Parts: sequence; C-alpha cells; structure tokens
Amino acid sequence: MNRHESYRHEFTTFADGSDASLTLHRITGGRDGPTVGISGAVHGNENTGSQTIRELFPVLRDSALSGSVLLLPVANPRAFAANKRYTPVDEMNLNRVFPGTTGGWFSEHLAHAITGEFLEKIDIHVDLHSGTDRPTVDYVYIMNAEPLSRAFGSRVLYRPRPDTGGTSYSGTTKDVTVARRGIPSVVVELGGGIVDQGPYVRRSVAGVLNILRAAGVLAGDPAPPPAQTVVGGIEIIRPTHGGWLETEAPPLGEPIAGEAVLGRVVSPYTFEELEVIRSPVARGIMILSHLTRNLVEPGDYGYMVGDLDAAAH
Repeated sequence: MNRHESYRHEFTTFADGSDASLTLHRITGGRDGPTVGISGAVHGNENTGSQTIRELFPVLRDSALSGSVLLLPVANPRAFAANKRYTPVDEMNLNRVFPGTTGGWFSEHLAHAITGEFLEKIDIHVDLHSGTDRPTVDYVYIMNAEPLSRAFGSRVLYRPRPDTGGTSYSGTTKDVTVARRGIPSVVVELGGGIVDQGPYVRRSVAGVLNILRAAGVLAGDPAPPPAQTVVGGIEIIRPTHGGWLETEAPPLGEPIAGEAVLGRVVSPYTFEELEVIRSPVARGIMILSHLTRNLVEPGDYGYMVGDLDAAAH
C-alpha cells in the first residue's frame, strides 16, 4: 500500500500579505527504490507538464511502487497564474538562476526553495516543459540518462554538444541535477499551442510511466522506443517582424530541406507579406512550430529545426 503526503512549503511573504509557497506530493511505495522527482511549469506559460502531473497523480497513487515519486506540479506559481514565461515579480527566467539564494531576487528565492525542497531530495529527475499557448514543440533532451530519455518514446531527441554556444546549462534545473549532483535527468519538451493538449498529455503520461518502468519504480518491462533520430544541433528561428505568422512547415518530426519556407509573417492591418521565414539548415527536422495562425512579435519563438547533418540514430 502506498503512502501519500501532500504539503505546502512556505518560504517568504509577498507585499499583498500572501505566502510564497510550493505545493508538493510524495507517493511512497511499499518496496525500496529510488525517489523520482517530476516537475512542471518551471516556465509559467508551459502548462502541459502540469496537466500531465495532474493525470499521473491518481495512477501513481494507486500503483505498486518501488521507491517513491515526488511531484512538483507547478514550480513557478506566480508565472503560472499569469500565463507568463518569466516570474512577474522580477521578470526573471527562473530556469537561469538555480540553485538560487535567499539573498537575491525573488526568482532566486524561489529557485533556492525548489533546490532544497525538491531537487536535493530526489535520485532521478523528469522535468516537463512544452511550448507556450502559441508554438508547439516535440523532442527530448539526452543529458546523462540516455536509456531513460529514449524510454519516453519521442521520435526526436537532442544531444547537446558541449562546445556549441547556447547549450550551457548553468543556472538551470539541469545544472543542479546533472552537473552538481550527477543524478539521472530527463528533460521533455512536448506540447503547447492553441490546440487541444489532450493528445500531448496522454503521450506524456505514457512516456513518464515508461520511464518509471525503465527505472524500476513501476513493475513491468518498459515498452521499446520507436525509431528515433538524435540531433546534435538545433537552430532557433525568430521572426524579425510582428504580425500574423502563417505556417507552411511540415508537421513536427518531419524533415525539411534547406531554404524551404517555414512560414510567412503577414500584417493584420494591410494584409501585406512582411517576411518569408526559411529553414537555415541544409537537412532539417521540425521540432517546434506554430500549428495555427498566431500573432507574433519580433524575436518571438518562430521555429526550431534539428540539424540532421549532426544526427545519429
């Protein structure tokens, strides 16, 4: 029989008199095993992971576990409530200030609380990210736990090259779990967009349960992964004009040729075409896209294309 404990960790007070807190759930099984931490909404406008944890909770509560699962469904509550990527109190990116400090900005207080109450109490970390309410994303990082990353079941994985700019994880949850603690870490990027999140949540639930089987926390053999492509480089393409972004890219997980049109930015006022966005990768694979006509500002996330010339199966 599992034991379940839900609790709030209060760590400071806001000017409006309310408490800044984290809500956590620990489900402990009847047999020894590792503690797996599952977190969502480090970025407040990425709530597909939080929905996934909500659906996982009753399944894990009623399943025989070896070890325990520590759930942090909403890592950044103020940003989550405001549907903002950054913490509204200080406009900082929570996932760039770990392990945090009690002597800094509020986001650093929050990171310090997450580190002490969550990251330092787990043996395996599964961190659920997604697109926002506009772009949709689909890939999984390979950090230091390739079998667990593959067990999630995504068709595209990303193995960052340590010598590539933009792939430093200093100040992130990955930095605390991988570099500082050396524990297995899986970072999932799945979902988002102005579309039904149900299919992405169901995929995420199935993927996390398969990771738990691979880790020995749930009984049974993990399902084998599908055919997978590992990319060693990702190009982020941002619009330079604001307006309607109208996508012409292939579906996520599908190849795209160099210079092929990803999308076009069109003025909502004059209807003129302001920009044609093309793939900068000679042989690419789609991993982030806009699935509907979305309003964008200059510099927003437009597309992410994996580099197939830096790929391995």
